[in-house]
Amino acid sequence: MSDHTHDDLIDCDEAAERVGALRETWLSRLGTETVPLDRIAGRTVAEPIDAPVDVPAHSHATMDGFAFDATDPYPFDVVDTEVFPEDDPGAIDAGEAARIATGAPLPEGANAVLKREEARVTDGRLDGTDLDPGTYVYERGSNVAEGERLFAAGERLGPKDAMLLADLGVESVVVRDRFSVGLLATGTEIHEGSQRDLDSAMLAGLVRSWGHEATYEGTVPDDYDRVESRIAALARDHDVVMTTGGTSVGDKDFVVRALDSLGEIHFHRVRLRPGKPIAVAELPEYDAVAFAIPGKPVGAHAVTSLVARPFFTGDTSLPTVTARLARAVDIGVPGFTYAVPVTLDDGAAMPLGHADSPLSVYEDTFDPSVLSSSTRATRADGFVLTESAVDRDDAVEVVPYPVVER
Repeated sequence: MSDHTHDDLIDCDEAAERVGALRETWLSRLGTETVPLDRIAGRTVAEPIDAPVDVPAHSHATMDGFAFDATDPYPFDVVDTEVFPEDDPGAIDAGEAARIATGAPLPEGANAVLKREEARVTDGRLDGTDLDPGTYVYERGSNVAEGERLFAAGERLGPKDAMLLADLGVESVVVRDRFSVGLLATGTEIHEGSQRDLDSAMLAGLVRSWGHEATYEGTVPDDYDRVESRIAALARDHDVVMTTGGTSVGDKDFVVRALDSLGEIHFHRVRLRPGKPIAVAELPEYDAVAFAIPGKPVGAHAVTSLVARPFFTGDTSLPTVTARLARAVDIGVPGFTYAVPVTLDDGAAMPLGHADSPLSVYEDTFDPSVLSSSTRATRADGFVLTESAVDRDDAVEVVPYPVVER
């Protein structure tokens, strides 16, 4: 078990990478189902998807004009027919050109399109601007080539992926079953109703937004035997057990001790503030994974988003927007990554919690302990990750909350 030193902590990035690697093992244990394209969002590809055909299947015109072989010289004899998108384009001979509409397939023998406004037709003979082959042509296979690997097994799909798959003629996709997650709130004060459970609804929302199933399984008081028994029972019923509270080193913090008894703890505590005392474990006897999340709500959200998220999404990336820090923020203890909530306004990032913000928690030095419990901090637009003090007007990279909540 951990002591009060920081020697056993691991970096937040390393924790996320370990959790992402854990995902690969546990995904393979899930079953599969076949879903239509309107249900692929958030689902994980079970088998690689290769392009079954070239897209487009034929070269198409991207302008109204005349199609011909651009390696031949002007003038061209204009044939009588005009090609429209719904037509079989047929073929043209060397020295011939066909009128063509935008989106129509090129006739065999043509490799370029001359825009109508650049064309001159006299007595059925076409002259115009010199072109290179491929001009104003959406070429066959230029979007997707037959046999090309488009989606790897384990990749998470989004709504936009339905467009490409539909263009390939794919109507359904084999995906992995969703992880089943059982949520358990620990703490006598929550179990007896003297304090509200502020975490479970938030965690359920995150799990569902990441494409998986979350079930609230109630509360348990601070009693070791009952904590261990409830975790074991939920591990039998779910792929993942996610607990809140009881993850520190106090006399009544029983969750990590229970996980140590029931399985193997991969790590306990990361160098992240707020959110440090997370634990991740495998419970082989129960065929389950466990995430023990600290109980303070803002810290719970931060560490779940940054460390647990890769298990459900396979994604450790954190796209950012650049902003100017509206107030200087100092740090108290070096050696940690600090997740500083900020609001964004016209390119300025105001630390929400700073005395000059709508939530006055600290003057100059970021206070993760108090801020971690302040639900008003959820009104931030995102957070800045920093390992050192940041001066006023410094450029900072803000992680918008939607990045980690989808």
